[in-house]
Amino acid sequence: MFDLGWTELLVIGIVALIVVGPKDLPVLFRRVGQFVGKAKGMAREFSSAMNEAADQSGMREMSSSINKSLKAATNPVGSAMDGVKSAAKSLTDLDPESETGKLSKKRAEDVAKIQAATARAAAERKQREAAEAMAKAEELEAKVPKPAVEEKE
Repeated sequence: MFDLGWTELLVIGIVALIVVGPKDLPVLFRRVGQFVGKAKGMAREFSSAMNEAADQSGMREMSSSINKSLKAATNPVGSAMDGVKSAAKSLTDLDPESETGKLSKKRAEDVAKIQAATARAAAERKQREAAEAMAKAEELEAKVPKPAVEEKE
């Protein structure tokens, strides 16, 4: 609070001991403690009254919006991404009975059909390529001369 170190406190204590005297020193410290306690209580009361007034006048909401503005100013990419996420969330939460929801369901079914047709075409292509490779291998094997078998007499 006052940024006093141990050495400063020691000097203040020695000066207080010399000025006030050892007999009245505990009374002085008690009164200083009471004064500090009253000052803290008044500060706490003032702070709570200001917070209550801010709540009643709506300054808390304004304060939170100012905090959001400051956050956006210090981190523009993060706040932009937050905006994009919130906008995208509203787009993905569709009512299934609305026209958009029905269209979304139809598109999802179409995507599934397209994926199935693509997978089937890829499998057929692989099967056809395998058959062609087997035919080519058999053709090449047919061209290789077979060793002559010698007859025994």
